[in-house]
Amino acid sequence: MKKLIGYFLSPIHYIFFGGLLLIFHPIQWLCLKTGGYKAHKTSVDILNGLLSCTYLLLGSRARFVNQQALPTDRPIIFVANHQSMYDIPPLIWGLRKHHAKFVSKIELASGIPSISFNLKYGGAANIDRKDKKQSMGELLKLGARMQEKNWSAVIFPEGTRSRNGEMKPFMTGGVSILLKKVPNALIVPVAINGSWKFFRYGKFPLSTFEKMSWTILAPIETAGRSAEEVLLEAENAVRKSIENQ
Repeated sequence: MKKLIGYFLSPIHYIFFGGLLLIFHPIQWLCLKTGGYKAHKTSVDILNGLLSCTYLLLGSRARFVNQQALPTDRPIIFVANHQSMYDIPPLIWGLRKHHAKFVSKIELASGIPSISFNLKYGGAANIDRKDKKQSMGELLKLGARMQEKNWSAVIFPEGTRSRNGEMKPFMTGGVSILLKKVPNALIVPVAINGSWKFFRYGKFPLSTFEKMSWTILAPIETAGRSAEEVLLEAENAVRKSIENQ
């Protein structure tokens, strides 16, 4: 039944989702040119709040749960499992006060209205996974911006999306490089649960009436600990949270 209803609701969702990307592309450009970083970030936050609302057009419910008293006076590295491209809008909206910048594959930084513009000009690290030198350089530059501007980062240590919701092991490379530049950063695990179900039938039709959640978990201090140790703790926390939902 979810698949059948998806044939009717998916086009409506895609029209609104794609329409927002097209509308906000020139808005982002205008905000950046006239108001600088602050205005541009505000436009990106609003866009992603609206994109998150389009999930309702599929009859689906997205919950962003944050019961942690996270600091805003130090950089944070948010480490999350990755289930679909629809993980992103709720994260940008929910973490907006932390100025969270994504570690993204470089292919996404061109050709996609609004999304590519933000990745290119919003402070993200756009890495070429085939070029280790370029990837390391991008991560080091992001770390420097985090330290200088008190920004945060979002990274998906699995390295790729899970098509069925099953987590892959967290890889330490990206987090380890960031911690070299931002040793005072706080590690905060984020458990994403259910967004993969949107695409259980592929890109069309999208599944309908799904329940999804983004849960901010207890922060982890990094002082005196290796990146491997910290990331393993974060991975275990995310796994446990998903299993208990």
